[in-house]
Amino acid sequence: MVNNLYVVTPRGFCAGVEMAIKALTWMLKIYDEPVYCYHEIVHNDWIVQRFKDKNVIFIEDPKDLPKDSIVMLSAHGTAPTVEMEFKNTSMTSVNSVCPLVTKVHHEARRFSEDGKKIIYVGHKNHDEAIGALGVAPDNMILVESVEDIDQTNLHNDKVALLAQTTLAMSEWEPILNKAKSEYQNIELPRKSDLCYATTNRQKALINISNKVDKVLVVGSSTSSNTNALVTTINNLGKEAHRIETLDDLDNISLDNVDVAITAGASAPDHIVKEISEYLNPNNLEFFIDTTEEEYFPLPKELRSNITSLSKLLKNMFPTNSKEAVNGISKDKSWSATEALSSL
Repeated sequence: MVNNLYVVTPRGFCAGVEMAIKALTWMLKIYDEPVYCYHEIVHNDWIVQRFKDKNVIFIEDPKDLPKDSIVMLSAHGTAPTVEMEFKNTSMTSVNSVCPLVTKVHHEARRFSEDGKKIIYVGHKNHDEAIGALGVAPDNMILVESVEDIDQTNLHNDKVALLAQTTLAMSEWEPILNKAKSEYQNIELPRKSDLCYATTNRQKALINISNKVDKVLVVGSSTSSNTNALVTTINNLGKEAHRIETLDDLDNISLDNVDVAITAGASAPDHIVKEISEYLNPNNLEFFIDTTEEEYFPLPKELRSNITSLSKLLKNMFPTNSKEAVNGISKDKSWSATEALSSL
């Protein structure tokens, strides 16, 4: 039996994931036909399967979208040329990109227009990296390690540095320092590209690490920020395990140890609860490192569509006085967990 179990806060859904899940839920509710989604809406197997069960069709190429279909673009960001392909093919296209990813796209466009070559720190073949590199493909170079910086060979006064938002701080900082030493005039964004939620979850684990022997990180293997949490603990010399279901606990020895449990930014909290109850520790504590109040509104295209539909229904049924329980005016108080439960 686990001795002490610390449930770490912050954990689980970030504001970008909240927005994307709610947006796709709205799409299912207002369109009476299959909804397509470019890439996994978020990198979590349970959530993707939940939407598949409700007739969402996930695709990886604009060519797979039937003419005049309904499509949503994932939270990870889409290259401009790919987004235009979807707009030209679809009847309705909604982009649920996280605003923090949009920020990186804007920076890439600005640096490219200024004639700079951009070193982009990210994971090859990750959806976010693919989308970002598509903003200025002729002026961006992907690097994954400190060693990759040595191969860039760029003019010192024409270089900028950007990052995938979900990197571990331990991944980003050595590459940042190497790039700054290699290119003394390198230009950086005014504000870090790393996602606040990714960074907060890593800092929380660092701050709880001296109290525990092992850490359980709930999330899918495709989730970069989940893997970053595992890396963060491993770099401290502690044992960390990524888990998705109760079955993943079978080969992990947890008897008479102190354990912390957290979740990546795309992992649903009910899995954390299930695992915590299953472990049945001698003592359960909630470790609150910081609180998050960030909120991202629904994509503007979707807000416009919902508003138009609401006006149409009001005109069709002028005597109806019943108020919407979860209209877009109340979106901030409606959680992604509630949205998933409503499906």
